[in-house]
Amino acid sequence: MTPPRWIETGRGSHGLVFLHGVSGGALGAADLLPRITPPGWRGLAWDMPGYGGSAPLEPFDFDGLAAALLALIDAAGFDQVVLVGHSMGGMVALHTAAAFPNRVSGLVLACCTPAFGARGGPQQQAFLARRVGPLDDGASMRELAVELIPTMVGPGGDPQVVGDAVDLMAAIPPASYRAAMRAVVGFDQRAALSGLTMPALVLAGTHDSVSQPLVLRRMAERIPHACYRELDAGHLAPFEEPEAFAEAVQAFLAGLDNAPVTFVL
Repeated sequence: MTPPRWIETGRGSHGLVFLHGVSGGALGAADLLPRITPPGWRGLAWDMPGYGGSAPLEPFDFDGLAAALLALIDAAGFDQVVLVGHSMGGMVALHTAAAFPNRVSGLVLACCTPAFGARGGPQQQAFLARRVGPLDDGASMRELAVELIPTMVGPGGDPQVVGDAVDLMAAIPPASYRAAMRAVVGFDQRAALSGLTMPALVLAGTHDSVSQPLVLRRMAERIPHACYRELDAGHLAPFEEPEAFAEAVQAFLAGLDNAPVTFVL
C-alpha cells in the first residue's frame, strides 16, 4: 500500500502521529505539530486517505484506515509510535491500537467517542442530515463549512480559528468527506477499551457538543491506563486552546517511560 502523505517536524528516535478529524487535514496541524513534539521526537501529521495529497481509499472503512496508517508508520521508519487523534482521528487511533497494539506505544484521544451507535438509528440519521444533507441539496463544501464550523467551537471562539477551519474543510473533496461521514456513523470500539494496555490520555472540550465530556470521561474510565482532562474549549479544542493542548500532550509523553505497558500480541 502506498502510504498517505504526511508533514513532519523534529528529529529523534521517538515518533508521534497526529490524526485529524473529518473536517481537517495535515496542513491544519502545521502550527500545532511543533508545539506538541518534544525534543528528541519526530512529529508527523497525516492527510487521511482521500484528503490533501493522499490517495483515496476503497473501500473507505476503519480497517483500511488502520492499514494506511501502518503503511505510513513503516515508511517513516518507526516500529512504534504514539497516536494523537482528534475527533475521527481519535477513532482511527482507537481502531489501530485495538488491532495492532504492538505498533502503538501510547494514545492521546481528543474530542472523540468510542462508538457512534447503530448506523441506521435516529441520532445517526440526524447527524448525517446535518453534516451531509446540505451537499445533497447542492451546497458546496465551503458553504457547508461556513454553516458547521462555528457550531464546533466554545463560547468566544477565536474568529481566526474558525476561519482557518472553514478554509481547511472547504478544500476537502466532497466524495472523501461523504465516505468519512459514512464510516464515522458505523464506528464502535467500546468492546476493545478494557483490553487496551498502552498508556492513554483522554482530552475533552468542556463546551464540546459533538463529543460530550461525560462520554469521554466514561471512555477513560474503561481504559486501564488512561487519565482524563478537560480543556476550556469546544470540539476544536486542540486548535482553540493550543497551548493547553500541547502542555497536556507533552506532559503525557514525558511520563511514558514510567508508565506500565503490556502488549497483547
